[in-house]
Amino acid sequence: MVLFLILLSSAIALIIIGAVVDGMLYLLSVGVLLLVVAVLYLLVRSISRSRRRPAH
Repeated sequence: MVLFLILLSSAIALIIIGAVVDGMLYLLSVGVLLLVVAVLYLLVRSISRSRRRPAH
């Protein structure tokens, strides 16, 4: 969960910096990619946890 929070906070920071500073559009793109990676990480983690539970 710590990795997700780090990815999420860095993505938000890069998106804000990329949107505010003129000529830093690549930071906005990297921030959006990091946001996608964070969501995918959370999805994979949740799927892997749900498969570990024994069936009743």
